[in-house]
Amino acid sequence: MPVLILLPPSEGKTAPDDAAAPHLDLEELTLPDLTGAREQVLQSLVEASGREDAQQVFKVGAKVLEEVAANRQVAQAPAAPAWQIYTGVLYEGLGAASLSAEQLEQAAEHVLIFSGLFGVTGFTDRIPAYRCAMDVNLPGVGNLGSFWKKQLAAPLSALAADRLLVDCRSGSYQRPFPGDPARRLQVNSFTELNGVRKVVTHFAKAARGELAGMLLRATSAPETVEEIAHIAADRWTVEVRPAEGRTPHQLDLIR
Repeated sequence: MPVLILLPPSEGKTAPDDAAAPHLDLEELTLPDLTGAREQVLQSLVEASGREDAQQVFKVGAKVLEEVAANRQVAQAPAAPAWQIYTGVLYEGLGAASLSAEQLEQAAEHVLIFSGLFGVTGFTDRIPAYRCAMDVNLPGVGNLGSFWKKQLAAPLSALAADRLLVDCRSGSYQRPFPGDPARRLQVNSFTELNGVRKVVTHFAKAARGELAGMLLRATSAPETVEEIAHIAADRWTVEVRPAEGRTPHQLDLIR
């Protein structure tokens, strides 16, 4: 599959059931040249998670403070493939558990998941559950979006090369690597009622996940905006807007 599918992580994560599972190995992650940067963020994450103001640092509610506290043991926590750790709405829509072995191999090569902790990982990279969004400011690191933008620019530009980027990210996860607008397809989702379109976050995430799953399951690997729109048209009303200036191609999925 010549395209690269760009995904966000999910706030909801499920730790592996097997406490004896291997721990995180930063050098085994996609783009191992980022190991030094990942170590820096990991160390800062562990330290910040034990601070009295951790709730403010990580911008979370009181209900998930246990997840923040668990960050202190993230290096020793059991790890599993990223697609198993991330269990939010987008990943439910993608349905990775039903991918064939061949399709999982394709996903390992052609899906990137952006992360506040790791910058970016592959679909099958083994990671632990953690709590850290891209808009967090970590002590000694600063804003993670800005930090990773500097770190990811060169390696991701080389990896992307002339490939079409199917961008299923939103918000802060686009900032670290916006990509070339002429080779980027931004996936949008709208709910239409009585001629009025609006974005419903839950449905938008689900739609992006479903589309990513459809592309991974496609009999013939899509290479162009038109081919991706054709696949999407089996599920949604589709509209395509071509790239213009700094604005990438837009694929609107309408339900």
